Parts: sequence; structure tokens; C-alpha cells
Amino acid sequence: MVTIEPPRLLTPGRIAATLRQPLHRITYILASRTHIRPAARAGSLRLYDRRALAMVRHELNAIDARRQRGVDDVG
Repeated sequence: MVTIEPPRLLTPGRIAATLRQPLHRITYILASRTHIRPAARAGSLRLYDRRALAMVRHELNAIDARRQRGVDDVG
């Protein structure tokens, strides 16, 4: 018998915990990157899928790379 699991959606807090980042960084990315959209809503809470988690991870890496490159250019 095949058991089908329901999709697991993530809150911004769970994304922050999964990526080990402060919540304010995650909320900034979710607010400023319009291509990362919630998969569902529960009242006023936005819920994100694993694809959104990967996009947030990518954006964090891009921010960190730009920040690091800026430090290297100055020094």
C-alpha cells in the first residue's frame, strides 16, 4: 500500500531555523524578492514550499558573496 504524505510547508521562522539564519534576514529576502512567493496562506501566515527554501538559500549565498567581494575590493 502506498502512503502519500501531505506537502510540508514552511513558515519564515522554520526557514530561518533550517538555514540557521536570523529571522530578520529571511523576512527581508521574502519581502524584497517578489519571485519568491508563498505556496499557501493560513490566515495572515504565509507558508513556503521546498522550492522557496532553495531560492532563499540562493539569495543568502548571493548576498554573502557580494558582501565578501566588496570587502576584498577595499583591502
